[in-house]
Amino acid sequence: MAYKITDACVACGTCAENCPVEAITEADGIFVIDADACVDCGTCAENCPVDAPVEA
Repeated sequence: MAYKITDACVACGTCAENCPVEAITEADGIFVIDADACVDCGTCAENCPVDAPVEA
């Protein structure tokens, strides 16, 4: 199951910087996880300072 980023996101970019498959992109200050590219590794959630990425 892929991860998604909740409204708790503070747009710091840590999730995107740490994603091993580059499944996270930013547009207009909002980070989004591409569910098709996400490999469900949890790296984004482990590194997020506000626990914004959660399992979808």
